[in-house]
Amino acid sequence: MILDLLKYSISNLWNRKLRTSLTVLSILIGITAVFALVSFGEGINKYVADLSQEMGSDKVMMMPGGGLTNAPGTSNLLFTEEDLEFVRKTNGVSEATGMMITSGKIKFKDFKEKYPYVAGLSTENNEKKLIEEMFAGIKIIDGRSLKKGDALKADLGYAYTIPNKMFKKAISVGDKIEINDVNVEVVGIYEEVGNPGDDSNIYLSKEGYETIFNTNELEYIYIRVAPDKDPSEVAERVKEKFRKRRGQKEGEEDFTVQTFEDTIKSFTSIINILNGVLVLIALISLVVAAVNIMNTMYTSVLERTREIGVMKAIGSRNKQILYVFVIESGILGLVGGALGILLGYGIAKGGQAIARSAGLSFLKPYFPLWLIIGCLLFALLVGAGSGLLPSIQASKQKPVDALRYE
Repeated sequence: MILDLLKYSISNLWNRKLRTSLTVLSILIGITAVFALVSFGEGINKYVADLSQEMGSDKVMMMPGGGLTNAPGTSNLLFTEEDLEFVRKTNGVSEATGMMITSGKIKFKDFKEKYPYVAGLSTENNEKKLIEEMFAGIKIIDGRSLKKGDALKADLGYAYTIPNKMFKKAISVGDKIEINDVNVEVVGIYEEVGNPGDDSNIYLSKEGYETIFNTNELEYIYIRVAPDKDPSEVAERVKEKFRKRRGQKEGEEDFTVQTFEDTIKSFTSIINILNGVLVLIALISLVVAAVNIMNTMYTSVLERTREIGVMKAIGSRNKQILYVFVIESGILGLVGGALGILLGYGIAKGGQAIARSAGLSFLKPYFPLWLIIGCLLFALLVGAGSGLLPSIQASKQKPVDALRYE
């Protein structure tokens, strides 16, 4: 019987192609928006999770002022080498290193100068490894990394290898650039990170940074926690001891100490809120689609009143009449959902290509199986649920009244 009802419902929808197509289109738009937006949200969450796994959970960061809310190179509350040594001696700290960073004037040949961030890093092996882990383990893909004695040598971010990205001509290993009017030789190129900010960074040794910028103050202090210690406890201990070192009251610190896990949680919370708002906006179109399906089914019930009377006169039960219209509305939702997923996939892939061309290769969609199945089931439920009231109305019609209806 169910198979017969299904065939009958499909036949009815097929005989009303234009109305069926327009109704399917309404739910297709909503599912497309939801699928594309959620896939990008899941892609960002996956990127953050992969980043967290690569960087490890045993890291703590010290930053001036309000932390990551401050743009690098804009704070006057920097750390000194003495501060770094003090942190290294704190119980629970396995390793610690500092990073200097500020914007610098970069010139290459006769092209217009640029003002990206220039960072000064330690070239000691263990400290260099800690910084590389903080940057998700990015590696040199051409040339070599900085080593001790490289006072006027630099490693560049990936963006410098792309013509018309930073300069009209790509920069290669061995080329000379000017940093604040000082000639520097390029000795290495880092792999692509996936965002324009990091990919346009320039990296110097501590000695080189001090020579060019005439300062050895540190913007960040990166800490590796000892294996048997809890990062949150170590972060609190460092914060307390450093606050006393600077003679500050609790809650009035001019610095921030944060575990890497806390940083990731903050980013994840912000991402989830943004995703929620976007999906909520997309769901509005699904509400419109539900109303459209309900209207379509009410119209269908009125048009087929005599048909319902005939079906009841030959023995059809109320629940069978109900099934006919619920199946029809469910099919509308299911077809719209399936087409919406296909269109959403295409739009998401197109968005990925646009993001990559803009240097945002970390912005890419992710399509877990639950998202595909979930969108299909959701579309089916929206369709079937929207047709439920008209179906109940159709099933309760009396055969005599239905047959006399004109």
